Amino acid sequence: MNYTYLVECADGTLYCGWTNHLEERIEAHNAGRGAKYTKSRRPVALVYYEAFATKQEAMRREWEVKRLNRKEKQKLVAGWGQQEG
Repeated sequence: MNYTYLVECADGTLYCGWTNHLEERIEAHNAGRGAKYTKSRRPVALVYYEAFATKQEAMRREWEVKRLNRKEKQKLVAGWGQQEG
């Protein structure tokens, strides 16, 4: 599986990325190896993800999510939390 995900950083900002190993990627972010943006904003917490069959789908969705404003991203997170809970 391939994933598009959002993490909330320690400073309250949201970071969007894609990966094919979600748990390992979150661990990498928290170890300072995930992305330049999150390195100085640790720890991060996974707050949203979507699963896709292909890398291309996940990358396309990452691009779409990155174009959303903060309020729109927060709506994704809120809706996802209701589905998971």
